[in-house]
Amino acid sequence: MYIPDLYKNENQTEIEKLIHENGFAVLVNQTNGKLWATHIPLLLEHKNDKQFLVGHVSKLNPQAESFKTNDDVLAIFSGSHSYISSSWYDHENVPTWNYLAVHVYGKLKLHSYEESIEALKRLVDKYEAKSENPVRVENLSEKTMREARGIVSFEIEITAIESVKKLSQNRDDKNYKNIISELEKTNDNQAIEVAKEMKKNRP
Repeated sequence: MYIPDLYKNENQTEIEKLIHENGFAVLVNQTNGKLWATHIPLLLEHKNDKQFLVGHVSKLNPQAESFKTNDDVLAIFSGSHSYISSSWYDHENVPTWNYLAVHVYGKLKLHSYEESIEALKRLVDKYEAKSENPVRVENLSEKTMREARGIVSFEIEITAIESVKKLSQNRDDKNYKNIISELEKTNDNQAIEVAKEMKKNRP
């Protein structure tokens, strides 16, 4: 990913937070000689001082078969983003887009059936945590759990991470504050989240 130095984010805590809060990722690899992408939730986990992403795809997805011969993958996580109008500046300029994103590169390893069930438990537990009556994989019937035979589960050992935090860092304080103010007026959730990130980035 092309990242100008001004927008490069190397803060590991911020990167992990973005992945945890925006876990629905795009998993990309080469499948049948062409680029292939699948939208799936991925969990960031630590094991033996290494970082991993854990997830699964349907066995019917051609990408699942490609994992057996091509273990190079890219996972893309998108954070908050918003259009920035140049009418918000005190000078003439071009419009732009502010956004947060993380690209994770790694080597994929397929899970055994037992490992896939454990991974499913962790995934469901994360997203059921706020439910009034949380579903637990351990409590599902044998009939329902047969569906787990229809997935290909895996872990991705992370080899590289690229993170961009483009938040109008090239603007002076006056224009920076005005951008925040205009974003907050939009009543758009994404824009308001970008405004919050900008406030954190330049208190």
